[in-house]
Amino acid sequence: MAHLRIPVLFGMILLAAGCTTLPRGAALKREILREEAVEDGEARNFMVAPVTRALLPVYAAWPETGGERYPWIERVDQPDTRIIAPGDVIKVTIWSTEENGLLTGPGQRFAVLPEIRVGSAGTVFLPYVGDLKISGMSPETARARIEAEYVTVTPSAQVQLEFAEGRQNTVSLVSGVARPGSYPLPDRDFTVMNLIAEGGGVPPALNNPQIRLVRGERIFGTSVERLLDTPRLDTTLVGGDKIHVEADDRTFLSLGAAGRESLHPFPEDHVTALEALSIIGGVNDARADPGGVLILRRYPAGQVGPGPGAPDHERVVFTIDLTSADGLFSAGAFEIRPGDLVYATESPVTTARTIFGLIGSSFGLARQATAF
Repeated sequence: MAHLRIPVLFGMILLAAGCTTLPRGAALKREILREEAVEDGEARNFMVAPVTRALLPVYAAWPETGGERYPWIERVDQPDTRIIAPGDVIKVTIWSTEENGLLTGPGQRFAVLPEIRVGSAGTVFLPYVGDLKISGMSPETARARIEAEYVTVTPSAQVQLEFAEGRQNTVSLVSGVARPGSYPLPDRDFTVMNLIAEGGGVPPALNNPQIRLVRGERIFGTSVERLLDTPRLDTTLVGGDKIHVEADDRTFLSLGAAGRESLHPFPEDHVTALEALSIIGGVNDARADPGGVLILRRYPAGQVGPGPGAPDHERVVFTIDLTSADGLFSAGAFEIRPGDLVYATESPVTTARTIFGLIGSSFGLARQATAF
């Protein structure tokens, strides 16, 4: 019976060699891209886009994907002085040498007026003076203006002024720092990074911290990294601004014969394909096809169209060949978008090794068979 077992074993091996469902952890490149070669006029349902030096400018001109992009405001230099605004509260003390004046009684040298809130029109009401507009002035300018008005009433008057910022002269640091809260504007040149520093800074564990500035009905956004790299973007704050600091929630996915199959956060504002491969631990040396790294991306239907300015399908497979210099350099310039899938395909050699492994095993079985 031994002479019958050996042909049967080899028949099983040949059957496995012709089978396309051998155990594998990833698909072959040709299997994924098979639909590219559609004939007879049948439309493909995805686009294949090789990542090369010649095509990088084309892809860079395509619409961005992966969530909302916020605008940002450049810095506008302001005088480093405090400015009175509606809602602020002032405290006025009037000094006088008169023994018995309009504002002071016998033996008094000064009169303290009750705290006065600056009205919505920017004015305050002062006894014996009436309504006086002081919003938009520095505290010193407002003090001199009030004193000039009181000199007409009490020639020896000297005015001392203190003020506390109201809602229109404060900014809110909402989240992402050690000490969130409401902060008064110390001057008109107070910036986003100044406020974050006042709040205790950003925790080191926060991934690629993002800044959201809410001003009125609008939202502006950028990253701490970008502000540190470009000081002119450190925006000057205005009263009522709200600042949120939060972790970057953008991610990309890695699957197939990659070093790690996982969901990965963006550690920086911009991540290239080469950097993404480094983040995922490269590709599996024993399994992956270095000429078949794929980036799968979906574009919204409204961003698809004819011509070089947009992809011609919603689903695009970018192909990267790491076995060529052009492929390596181009991968270092190709930008990963949030939601992308980085897929390392299986090398055809892996299937061959599996078959040879089966053959090797079969010889062992054959030896055992002949021993009976």
